[in-house]
Amino acid sequence: MTGHQVGDKQVFRERVWRDLKEQGAARFPGAQGRIPNFIGAEAAARRLASLPEWTGARVLKCNPDSPQLPVRTQGLKDGKRIYMAVPRLREERPFLLLDPEVITESSRKAASIKGSSAAGRPVALGEMEPIDLIVCGTVAVNRSGARIGKGGGFSDLEFALARQAGIVTADTVIATTVQQVQVLDEELPETDHDFRVDLVVTPDEVIRCPGSARPEGIFWSHLDDSTIQSIPVLRALREEGGST
Repeated sequence: MTGHQVGDKQVFRERVWRDLKEQGAARFPGAQGRIPNFIGAEAAARRLASLPEWTGARVLKCNPDSPQLPVRTQGLKDGKRIYMAVPRLREERPFLLLDPEVITESSRKAASIKGSSAAGRPVALGEMEPIDLIVCGTVAVNRSGARIGKGGGFSDLEFALARQAGIVTADTVIATTVQQVQVLDEELPETDHDFRVDLVVTPDEVIRCPGSARPEGIFWSHLDDSTIQSIPVLRALREEGGST
């Protein structure tokens, strides 16, 4: 935890979005308000794929955003099974499994946001295999591994669900691919439900971050009733007594 208040996260988001635009480092569909797509995303994905953490991983969980499309594409080319979350976790089976052994279209098409909905198989949390490597999208990150997303909280929630289900452990490697502009040399605000990354990979470098504590499950007190009601897996867990 740092001395910043939670609300200060937006200050860092706005700064990074602005810097990406001003430095010409963002690309379609732009940076503002999202996990920013960036020039060099393919180079960052290639650098990640050269690491032993990638080579040793059989099962990945990867965010569905545009800047990680090269990561998902490379994963399928390398024969890795990939889980992608359904937008806003709104389905009873809130993840899609991309299995390279059964996908018939190109890896890039299957790994795209649109293509994955056709190529992927919806799976429930209880059907998922243990995850070897998580690749998450990021707006801002520092060299200690603290990260800030776009503000929806879904990356943290996906991690908490997987952790509570036992398919992610304290030792599961978490990586992010970003543009160098997104790497900040200062403390970033964090909350109890935030996780840190182990690897920050840019087109130019690999930053290995120190290990740190991670949430062991869902912080029910951080979720309002409307959020729980809108996400079937959370609603089911609460009904089963998972919030006690």
